[in-house]
Amino acid sequence: MSYLKLLAALLSLNVSVGLTQQDPSQPAPPPIGDAPAIAWSEPWYPSPKGGTVNSWAEAYQKAYELVSQMTLVEKVNITTGLGWAMGFCVGNTGPVERLGFPSICLQDGPLGLRFADKITSFPAGITTGATWNKELMYRRGAAHGKEARGKGVHVLLGPSMGALGRMPAAGRNWEGFSPDPYLMGVASAETIKGIQSNGVSATAKHYIANEQENFRQGVNAISSNVDDRTMHELYLWPFADSVHAGVGAVMCSYNKINNSAACENSKLMNGILKDELGFQGFVMSDWLAQMSGVASALAGMDMAMPGDGFWWDDRNTFWGHHLTRSVVNGSLPYERLDDMTTRIVATWYKFGQDKGFPTPNFSSWTKNSTGRIYEGSFEPPYGVVNQHIDVRGDHHLIARQVAAEGTVLLKNEGNVLPLKRRAQKIGIYGSDAGPGNGPNACADRGCNQGTLAVGWGSGATEFEYLITPLQAIQKQAEQDGSSLSVILDNNRTAEMREDAAMQDICLAFINSDAGEGYIVWNGNVGDRNDLHAQLNGDELVLAVAKNCRNTVVVVHSVGPIIMEKWINHRNVRAVVWANLPGQESGNALVDVLYGYINPSGKLPYTIGRSLEDYGPTAGVMYVPNGTPPQQDFTEGLYIDYRYFDKHSIRPRFEFGFGLSYTTFSLSSIKVTKLAPRTPLPAPRPALRAPLEYNSTVPNPEEALFPPGFKRINRMLYPYLESANITYGPYPYPAGYGTPPHHSQAGGGEGGNPALWEDLYAVTVQVRNTGRVAGAEVPQLYISFPGAKQVDFPVRQLRGFEKVWLQPGEKKEVTFKLKRRDLSYWDVVRQNWVIPESRIKVSVGTSSRHLIKHATLPK
Repeated sequence: MSYLKLLAALLSLNVSVGLTQQDPSQPAPPPIGDAPAIAWSEPWYPSPKGGTVNSWAEAYQKAYELVSQMTLVEKVNITTGLGWAMGFCVGNTGPVERLGFPSICLQDGPLGLRFADKITSFPAGITTGATWNKELMYRRGAAHGKEARGKGVHVLLGPSMGALGRMPAAGRNWEGFSPDPYLMGVASAETIKGIQSNGVSATAKHYIANEQENFRQGVNAISSNVDDRTMHELYLWPFADSVHAGVGAVMCSYNKINNSAACENSKLMNGILKDELGFQGFVMSDWLAQMSGVASALAGMDMAMPGDGFWWDDRNTFWGHHLTRSVVNGSLPYERLDDMTTRIVATWYKFGQDKGFPTPNFSSWTKNSTGRIYEGSFEPPYGVVNQHIDVRGDHHLIARQVAAEGTVLLKNEGNVLPLKRRAQKIGIYGSDAGPGNGPNACADRGCNQGTLAVGWGSGATEFEYLITPLQAIQKQAEQDGSSLSVILDNNRTAEMREDAAMQDICLAFINSDAGEGYIVWNGNVGDRNDLHAQLNGDELVLAVAKNCRNTVVVVHSVGPIIMEKWINHRNVRAVVWANLPGQESGNALVDVLYGYINPSGKLPYTIGRSLEDYGPTAGVMYVPNGTPPQQDFTEGLYIDYRYFDKHSIRPRFEFGFGLSYTTFSLSSIKVTKLAPRTPLPAPRPALRAPLEYNSTVPNPEEALFPPGFKRINRMLYPYLESANITYGPYPYPAGYGTPPHHSQAGGGEGGNPALWEDLYAVTVQVRNTGRVAGAEVPQLYISFPGAKQVDFPVRQLRGFEKVWLQPGEKKEVTFKLKRRDLSYWDVVRQNWVIPESRIKVSVGTSSRHLIKHATLPK
């Protein structure tokens, strides 16, 4: 796409090129490689200091008192990882032993503790999003955080909110909760609050616009070219929720944004995250996402993970002793290092990790009880590395509830479900029902075999156990006296066709898998190559449905699949969308199939009839278009249901859709104004002054290895090898000396506190009009009919509540609308603005089934 075409597309959305408007009097930045100069990210320096909000004041005061006692090399040691596998965790920082500050343990991941034993493998983020249950989101996070604390993990590397889900086939969408920024933001915030209730820091990742796996990494990583308004209203939205929830850490991503690497993008880290959003914790790199030394520190990165350089395990660090040298020779201002260190130490204090916090008691590198203390050294000493502490408690109950509530009933003709608990002949077809070669057959779950309970990559866990659908159905069948006929080979479709003719009920299991890009399965480089069921899934369904009049299709999937070949088949009576259910997969499925639990899940994304339905930019880039590849987000705000609505495309199943075994009604919408509605929020409030150090740059000799120091092989250290230092002017990045313009949208954690004020309350009555107890999820959407100056999506989700009702019972549900919910990002005023147009609220049970409507009074 030419620069002029991109500019025209972006201006049609009332947005600007880059992250802010470019001064037309200034020349465009030069091309990078052979990529056209179509997007760029402006500089924003210096990095704002932490300790500016009251809720973190005590932690920063304690950190100040401790950091004030540290030497230069001790401060550097805290900011730099020790190197891959040089501690028990996937990430380990250097300690300051003389002051009692430990090595910080950072561990994956978003649905359970990676590489650890005796832990719970919870349902994936996308399954959790499908519950639409805020309380359950919190409880899952709290259970996860409790297990992390029990294993001695200081920083849990989750939840994930990037990828948001711009492309339905992208490999890591399943780690997050939804491509809708509001649902993603609520689920992220509840998860963070749950995790951190145990004194464990959560991590909001991957910051930001990290939307596909192909070409995601390295010097020539893909550039996500995103305009200012789209960045704020889509991709930044859940990160703002996370900062508002008090998240302790943020992980910058592998990709470039507007041709600036995420981990050295000063506009994103300094200008938006730390100034506009008021983030008080620390920014770590994704593992090997750091692309520079001094530049990344100046741009706002605070911790290098895992400490190595461009390549895994290369020990060629950008920081460590290089960071020490950069302070000694004047390249890096000492006050920047002080802030980096203080942010890390303040986070440690913030979550009470200075008092009674366990030390890591597991090894990421072996399941044996004993082994190398420093695995990556390849040398002794040896000792106890795994204490095999069981941290699960009763968390299997939470995992099972999330999996059941996250199961979405998409079709149920003739009320074929729930299945009768009586003797009948049941056919079970498809490898997805069975154990395959075991749940941990492939490293990091990097293959699709057996039942699919999680995607692959660093976001996966080692299963302690996995209850397969076959296992759970067999148990139920024994109780009922039912007979089972089982064919698990997906290629035996002829036998399935014959066998299905003899059954009362046929359960056809299909799936679709994806994951992180360092694993390639069946030609899928993390991202899926298409949206079709894998492993001959469509043909399996057609074979079973040909002769079985009561065919129930069960789908385990990382995201949408195209089901047009069979969805309207007369014998496909029901479709159960089970997402990625984790270790309790079979139990949760039986709960729903047999009516022990009334299905209440809702789709957290749209299921289209083809990939083309999602729009021309919704496909993964599989072939690079330059060096680095340029991915232009020209669709702006219009992803998932927003695109379908804008272009009047009828989806197969819409966002927010899900059936129940009962029925509900909505009535009596009422709007109450709670506060004045003005176009702009109150001015940015004044912040606390950050604490100032009186650090002096030491002589090089003070930063040398201490006499007699015994080195551990391949450990990264902050000490200098020599006192020979080259001094001279440092080539600071463009814009470094320009005073920053502090955002009027800032002033607190998550942005201007006025953005989080409730302006309206909307209430509706929900009644269970059926014969069995169940739960409904009323959803509130806003729209701006008549708006002419600014382009708005047809509707945007801005509220949801899950309500449980007995037959005939009625409850009132209240939605609170915040200023932020009603605002758009004005790229000229650089602030959140409520438009002058009429604002309409609609409440229904999906994005396409809106029942009650009202207009918000001015």
